[in-house]
Amino acid sequence: MRAPPPPPLPEDALEERFLAATGPGGQNVNKVATAVQLRLDVYALRLAPDIFARLKTLAGSRWTLDGGIIVTARRFRTREANREDARARLAEMVAEAHIRPERRIKTKPSKTAKAKRVDAKARTGAIKKGRARPNVD
Repeated sequence: MRAPPPPPLPEDALEERFLAATGPGGQNVNKVATAVQLRLDVYALRLAPDIFARLKTLAGSRWTLDGGIIVTARRFRTREANREDARARLAEMVAEAHIRPERRIKTKPSKTAKAKRVDAKARTGAIKKGRARPNVD
């Protein structure tokens, strides 16, 4: 069962800057700032501590010292497309942080399984011993 989707990102927690982009666009790249740098103030989201920790791990190098996440989008030629791309990537990251990982249940091999493994090792050792050169005294 999946958790309900997280609430949408509040506009007052987002800050956009437009930069000169690299990549496709020809001469237009040199004239127009189409790349978007989107900054999210994580403290404004008021996340639970476990979600906050997962988001910090997911953000990695995009995490800033003052508790922000910076996502840069320059994949497309237009501001609107890059803005949507950055917001979608940021929302996806926050949504992924809301998913609690399943706990691993430790398992232990049975006595029979341990005995089978030891017997198999003994058989393999005996086969290898049989391949050795005969000892001539």
